[in-house]
Amino acid sequence: MGALSTLPPPHLSHLSHSISALFRRHLRRLVALLSYPTLFTLTLRHLQSLSLHHKSLLVARHLLSNLTLLTHAIRNPTAAPPPPPPAAYMKLRDLDAVLLLLLLCELHQHDPNFLDAPPSWWRAILAGYVSDAVLRLSRLGGCSDGEALVQFVESVRRCWNLVGVMGCGGAGEGKEGREEAASAAVVVALPSVVVKGGEECVICREEMREGRDVCELPCNHLFHWICILRWLKKRNTCPCCRHRLPTDDLRREIDRLLEELAVIASCETT
Repeated sequence: MGALSTLPPPHLSHLSHSISALFRRHLRRLVALLSYPTLFTLTLRHLQSLSLHHKSLLVARHLLSNLTLLTHAIRNPTAAPPPPPPAAYMKLRDLDAVLLLLLLCELHQHDPNFLDAPPSWWRAILAGYVSDAVLRLSRLGGCSDGEALVQFVESVRRCWNLVGVMGCGGAGEGKEGREEAASAAVVVALPSVVVKGGEECVICREEMREGRDVCELPCNHLFHWICILRWLKKRNTCPCCRHRLPTDDLRREIDRLLEELAVIASCETT
């Protein structure tokens, strides 16, 4: 919320509309799940077949998608929402499963005795619970920007709490303190620019000759392509300023985005 407070009213309104659209898409998936008994049964069986570790991965991917939307909107308020990062990709079946899991957890918080009911009753109970949300979100366009954003932040908090309880695992699980390679998809998308003046590549300490194509990182630092590609195969930070590029590790990505939001908020208050 501190980072969101840095946005001017027009950008805050733009973000709230994007978030409202995301809520509606997820709500449509839940309505489909609860409207078709066969789809609900298959999704519930798939969810129950997953280990706690795999459930935590689904929630972490969902959280990463939401954090990516949030940080992108704060950094680029009027730009179109970005595609989810590679680490957050999931099949439709898995999206249905994580939405159902989050719904089950939310209802359990409101009614701890809910899970005591026979599983054959769950769909009807959940449908009644979600019907109120449908009515609320049908009026979301008329509610305040703050209300939509508070709902979004609350969903992020709920996901984060679940990831903490379940123990999020990823490609880098157990590698705390070790360097992680930058995401291959991010490296491929790095732009090539032409050097306008004689600059030094801090990796090889050789001059980047004027007119030569070199790689530009998001922090605007330039490097020889061969140097930076070798560097990013082992670590995801800029050699000059330590700016962190995305990785394919779920936990690291979540931490990176949360740190970025914290920096935005702290800069606003100082």
